[in-house]
Amino acid sequence: MDFMSKTETHHFQAEIQQLLNIVIHSLYTDKEIFVRELISNGADACEKLRFKQSAGSSIHQSDIAPGISVTTDEQAGMITIADTGLGMTHGELVENLGTIAHSGTKAFLKQLAEDKKPDVGLIGQFGVGFYSAFMVAKRVTVWSRSFEPEETGWQWTSEGMGGYELAPADELPRGTKITLELKEDAKDFSQPSTVERIIQRYSSFVPFPIELNGKRLNTVQAIWARSKNEIKEEEYNEFYTFVGHDHEKPRFRLHFNADAPLVIQALLFVPSKNFETLGMGRIESEVNLYCRKVLIQAKAKGLFPEWLRFLKGVVDSEDLPLNISRETMQDTSLLQKLNKVLTSRFLKFLDEQSEKDVETYEKFYAEYQRFLKEGIVTDFTHKEALGKLLRYESSTLEKGKLTSLADYVKRMPPEQKEIYCLLTGNRAAAEASPYFEVFRERKFEVLFLYDAWDEFVIEHLHTFDGKPLKLAEKAELDLSEAKKEGALSDEAATSLAKWLKENLGDKVGEVRVSKRLVDSPAVIVDADKFMTSSMRRMMKSMKQEAGPDMPATHDLEINPAHSLITRLEAIRQENGELATSVAEQILDNARIVAGQLEDPRAMLTRLNTLLERVLSKGA
Repeated sequence: MDFMSKTETHHFQAEIQQLLNIVIHSLYTDKEIFVRELISNGADACEKLRFKQSAGSSIHQSDIAPGISVTTDEQAGMITIADTGLGMTHGELVENLGTIAHSGTKAFLKQLAEDKKPDVGLIGQFGVGFYSAFMVAKRVTVWSRSFEPEETGWQWTSEGMGGYELAPADELPRGTKITLELKEDAKDFSQPSTVERIIQRYSSFVPFPIELNGKRLNTVQAIWARSKNEIKEEEYNEFYTFVGHDHEKPRFRLHFNADAPLVIQALLFVPSKNFETLGMGRIESEVNLYCRKVLIQAKAKGLFPEWLRFLKGVVDSEDLPLNISRETMQDTSLLQKLNKVLTSRFLKFLDEQSEKDVETYEKFYAEYQRFLKEGIVTDFTHKEALGKLLRYESSTLEKGKLTSLADYVKRMPPEQKEIYCLLTGNRAAAEASPYFEVFRERKFEVLFLYDAWDEFVIEHLHTFDGKPLKLAEKAELDLSEAKKEGALSDEAATSLAKWLKENLGDKVGEVRVSKRLVDSPAVIVDADKFMTSSMRRMMKSMKQEAGPDMPATHDLEINPAHSLITRLEAIRQENGELATSVAEQILDNARIVAGQLEDPRAMLTRLNTLLERVLSKGA
């Protein structure tokens, strides 16, 4: 019987025809995906062959190593993808390529699972990607020869129009070869440069050699799947250069595996430099999502929260519930769970590094503290873990030395119930601030916060280790027990406060005697207990407040023991005009300290007048 007489004609199962229509017209968002799918199927076949070899099965052409080769023919408009894997028998070709209910890989996995083989997790689970070939091909031909020694080769041919032909093919090598005769609008896939780009993007880490027209492409190993103990530092750095496009060594590296809620292999890097501060604008996460070393999503969205967008690396999970096109996650709740697991593990890692290598962590913190603070403000789930990572200067430590909130709490005396923080521009300004005086006198430690974002951080963090976080200007501490010699009597001080309110009018809210001041004559305090000076400045810069005629929102506290205040009390009885000018100057001085004096012109005119009066008296 001649060759043609042995040719069989088969009709696709109804579900296959439906699948073909979906694949060709709507399943995949990008036609280039077919290269990834066919290479992934080839890798699965190679993996299955390796499993058979390890199980001691008899293998046809056992001396031929498993691998994948791709060849292009621009002149003919063709691309061929071949593997030296398991291959298929006549029956398997019918089942795997003609019947959706019998995916070869799914059947193979089911068999292994029933036999309770320990290596079931090594076998790929991609089933229907073969049909993506029909997006770009007008005709697909498959040659396959099973690994089983007694089997023969077969040729499968289809134009995707309802059925396929199956015929014997003698003397084929073990494995499967797929040739695509490309449609006119897909001839670009017969160009080597196009195919190389696609392979490098999606299949760089397939664990079997991939050759394109005789050139080996995948030379970088998927080291995230290897044991940490066998990976050298140079290999990690080379891999980081490859995935991170950065020639500097990373600041941190985290390589870990997890078994629940998903099987995860992750290799994450923190670049030494914060690229957002280098004039590059808002960066995007560069953590790529893989499934069994095949790229599923580059710069995966939702894998980590936005505030961890500085991370680079890979996350690989063999259990991802992907949709049929393997391009997106089906179960968003599971992706959220994956996000939580990965984020929690990375925060735990940072906490460990902050204790293990203080110097390196503080360099990291200097670069990336804004991201951590963004997380506290926007991410309730991880707020507590992020609070452990904050670092600030402290009034009890030398300049430049940082402390954590946890260490601050350990140093708190029993009578102290709150964590005190002072928003300021720098240490010198903090130590000279009237808001700091009561803490210095009471010997309570204060954290110095130099970043404008810190106010929102403290507001959202709210408590740490059960201790409320309190901004210094809002703290309710006093020094009323220690009355200073020469201070105004309670009656005189109260009378002066009343006079100041009458003469300052709507420039100030209340005027009261302070119980917190030591060296400063006066201080302003926001009348709104939920508002601070820096918050009000920010709101004004955003033009969210009323114009210059708005009523005063600051209260004024005076120090009855300060010489400027005691002399003001004496002079107001003799020279009301001069006393009023001095009172206005005291208020503006307090505004300057609080950063609330927006237009200094009136203050400077008044100050010059006061100086002239002082100099004229001296003359």
